[in-house]
Formats: sequence, structure tokens, C-alpha cells
Amino acid sequence: MKQKRIITIALAAVLALSLTACQQAAGTGSSDGEPAAAGVAVQVQEVKVDTISTENKVSGRVVTDGQESVFVAANAQCTAVYVDVGDTVIAGQKLCTLDMASTLSSYSAANISYNSAVQSYNDQAAIFDKQIALAEKNVSDLKALFEIGAASQMEIDQAELSLQTAQAQRASTLAQLEAGMQSYKSNVEQLSAVLENVDSQGNVVAPVSGTILTLNAVESSYVSPSMPVAVIDGADRMEISVSVSEALVPKLAQGDEVDVSISALNVQLVGTIKKLERSANMQTKLYNVTISIDEDVEGLLSGMFADVSFRTDTSADAIVIPTEAILTSNGVQYVFVVENNAARYVEIGTGLTGSGVTEVTSGLGAGDILVTVGQAYLSDGDAVRIVSGED
Repeated sequence: MKQKRIITIALAAVLALSLTACQQAAGTGSSDGEPAAAGVAVQVQEVKVDTISTENKVSGRVVTDGQESVFVAANAQCTAVYVDVGDTVIAGQKLCTLDMASTLSSYSAANISYNSAVQSYNDQAAIFDKQIALAEKNVSDLKALFEIGAASQMEIDQAELSLQTAQAQRASTLAQLEAGMQSYKSNVEQLSAVLENVDSQGNVVAPVSGTILTLNAVESSYVSPSMPVAVIDGADRMEISVSVSEALVPKLAQGDEVDVSISALNVQLVGTIKKLERSANMQTKLYNVTISIDEDVEGLLSGMFADVSFRTDTSADAIVIPTEAILTSNGVQYVFVVENNAARYVEIGTGLTGSGVTEVTSGLGAGDILVTVGQAYLSDGDAVRIVSGED
């Protein structure tokens, strides 16, 4: 009898240990009594305001340019000459001074007009965006009221019609403003071509360092667009030559900075648009763009492939988020933000796209906590557990 009692107690102890192990394996608790963490694991970052530019990537080749002909695309009187044939000059050094006061004044006025047009476009776009955001909120609120019987379908239809009208008006007005803006920009670019290699005081400056081979500038005489002011023999310099479409070329300007990637050398650097061809190649119908490289790159050889990213259509003070954070369903773009340790579904409007980032035009504000990893596993209201990321 005593032996039976001992066996019974031993079996009860084994059963209790088994139940404890099963509970721990099922995640109902831990050996020290602390509950397991709840919620979907996500990574987040704070939404911030930034500047974004659309990136257009094209491929080209590295080329060598040993001599530089310095042209001025206007008839202008030379008032002073500072160099002679055979002189060694450095990039940016004055070669001569031309009487170009009228052209410089026109260029300044054209820049003012263009900048004013850009500002008007941005201001009007901001006004429309606020109106559309309010209209979208009105539609959303009415739909919520409709669900509880506090609004009619007619009210929803009227609100949606107002939203569509605002969107159409935005598109029409901004299209007109953009056409005017592009006209001003074209004027600026034409005058920029005339003033290539000419500074704001009318001085013709050397675009490269080297030796003066020929000089056609004579004090009190006129220079002509058909003949170079000077020809400079520089050390072999590497440039990038690319061809762009007719849709892209109007958005580019001499002096714009571009991102250059040389895959053979695994290097990334910044270049500057040196020259824009104004006529397309007869066969390809593309426009040639020459990009200067402002730094020495060891191992760079003529003929190497180069990828060039042009930054266009810049938007400043914009809400910018990682593109990978955006989800799409039935044509609707949305994200998840974290509020009180729960996921909240947010529909968004988007604008420009850059390198891995997208502009958000509606739905998000600076300071929101955006889910950047794990959003595909979320539904509205799910509990979340932040495992890493920025606050």
C-alpha cells in the first residue's frame, strides 16, 4: 500500500512538469512568469519634410576632350583683352571683356520671370492640394456618417462631384501655369547659351586650364558667333557623353549637377552639364548632352560605360517617405502608421519619385510614425511591436 502511494505521487509530479513545459512551448508564459510580447513585429521611422527630385537615368560613355573652343553666341564689342597666344591659363581665368550689358540685363529679367512663374506654380499647387485634401476628408466623413444613417447618398454624391471638380480644375490650371513656366525656362536657356563662358560682368572666362592656341579677341573690335574667341589646348580631360529624349531635354540646363556612376570602377561622383545640343540626331532622334567631371578619377578610361541620373522636377518642403513603405490595392495607395501601439491604415496621394523615395501629397504629416518593414502583414487596428527603427 505504501509503495502504491509513492508511485502515485511520482506520476503526479511528472504530469505537472509536463504541463508546465507545454505551456512554455505554446508561448503562454515563461519560466520567470513574464508574459510573451504581443503584436506584429514592425520597423518604423518618423515621417519628415525633405526635398525630392525626379531622377531620370540614362547610359552613356566616357570620352576624351583635349581642346576647347570658346564661343560667344552673339556679336559683341571687345573692350579689353588679358591674354596672348601661348599663355597658360587656368579654368575660370578672364580672357577678355565684352560689352554685353543688354544681353546680361535680358538674362537677369528672364531669370526673374522664370523664378516668379515657378513660385506661382508652387503656390497654386499648394492651394489646390489643400482644397482637394479637405474635399477628400469631406467625402470620407460623409461616408462614415452614411454608415450610421446620419448622411444621405445624395450628400456623398455631391461631395464626390465637388472633389472631382477640384481635381479637374487643379489639372487644368497647373497645366496652363506649367506651359508658361516652360516658356520662360526656354527663354532663360536660350540666353544661357549666348552667355556660355561669360560671367556676370561680361568677362569671357576659360572653361578649362591649358595653353592658348588661337585668340580672336582684339580690343575695340567685335567678336562673332561664327568664330571662337579662343582655342585652349588642355590636358586630356574625361567627359561623359549621353543621349536623351525630347521629353527630357527641355528639363535640363547647362550647369545642372548630375549623378554619375562608373560601374567598371565602382565609383559614384557628381558631374556638371557642360553642353546641350539643340538639334536631335537625324538617325536616333535623340539630343546629345556632354557632362564634365570635376575631379580626377584613377583608372578612368575613354570608352567606359557610365550611368547618369538627371535630377528634375524638384519639390522642396515635401513629405518624403521610402517607396517600399507604400502598399497598393485596387489602384489605391496606402501605408500604415503606428498610434498607441496599434496599426492605422492611411490612404495617401503621391507625387514625385526619386531614388528609393516618394513624395506624399496627402494623408501623412511630419512626425507620423510610419511602418517601413512588416506592413504587408498588418490590418487596420492590429497591435504592433516595434523591434527597431527611428522614433
